Amino acid sequence: MNAKVMQLSGINQMLLAASKLKSLNWAEVPGQLFKSLGIPLLAVVIFGVLWGAVAAQIDTSLGKVPGPAKVWEQATTLYQEHQTERERESKFYERQEKRNVKKLAENPDAKVRIRPYTGPPTFFDQIWTSVYTVATGFLLASLIAIPIGIVCGLSTTLYKALNPIIQTLKPVSPLAWLPIVTIIVSAVYITDDPMFEKSFLTSAITVMLCCMWPTIINTTVGVSNIDKDLVNVSRVLRLGWFSNVFKIVIPSSIPMMFAGLRVSLGIGWMVLIAAEMLAQNPGLGKFVWDEFQNGSSDSLARIMVAVLTIGLIGFLLDRMMLLLQRMVSWDKTATIR
Repeated sequence: MNAKVMQLSGINQMLLAASKLKSLNWAEVPGQLFKSLGIPLLAVVIFGVLWGAVAAQIDTSLGKVPGPAKVWEQATTLYQEHQTERERESKFYERQEKRNVKKLAENPDAKVRIRPYTGPPTFFDQIWTSVYTVATGFLLASLIAIPIGIVCGLSTTLYKALNPIIQTLKPVSPLAWLPIVTIIVSAVYITDDPMFEKSFLTSAITVMLCCMWPTIINTTVGVSNIDKDLVNVSRVLRLGWFSNVFKIVIPSSIPMMFAGLRVSLGIGWMVLIAAEMLAQNPGLGKFVWDEFQNGSSDSLARIMVAVLTIGLIGFLLDRMMLLLQRMVSWDKTATIR
């Protein structure tokens, strides 16, 4: 019986797909493809041509501003450097393993250990460091901001009490937070076997302090503007505080909440680069600063590679937040741009 039901379900799905294909106007497909793929690609090509033309006219102390070809060349060089460093790391561990095997063969009770590889981080290692750092700071900010926003949205009194503090701290620059965070981390985080580097903690906490405010504000607005009918339903059903929050408040305020989270993540990613420059956390910010200090003929092109990488990662992080919103939102038909 179950097999027949599954077979009928499969047939229904095939018929539905066939009906959609039949109703599709194939004459409009080329135009739709051009709008979705052709126009963005055309814009990128025009941007590249304008970039190359303008860059060739500007001279700096390090030579002409690099065009797309020079930037692509340095991107390839950075990838090759990454591959070379990974090969060195692999050979480093292979030598240790062979030495330890030989040592154990001579003396089974001998103590062996594997020393960590201490080579310089590559560009791709620094990308991962930056993504990991901003994810940590953003997660901490969200864990703090969302509950505060929900409580402020439910309580007018609490909102009036916290709003002056929020509005005062919201515009503070990361360059102002960074010295305070650095001093506090250095004074509090004292251990002989640290789990995290101080530079990582300093950067992550600075990101947290700068990016939590949009989430608080948007969550507060979303919660305070819940449909009155839903509020009345909650009262009729006599839902408890937690049941009301998880069944009514959060699902209804998800669009505004995610609008704040997207803004917070974008701010956190921008703040991170400045924080890494000053805190010397080995991420993209430190890469840009080191290349600026290096002052070689290729430094400007390598900085441009980092700039484009930062922008691309920021775009991908925003798309990820949109997909997450689509997954958790109750309205699956909502169009997300």
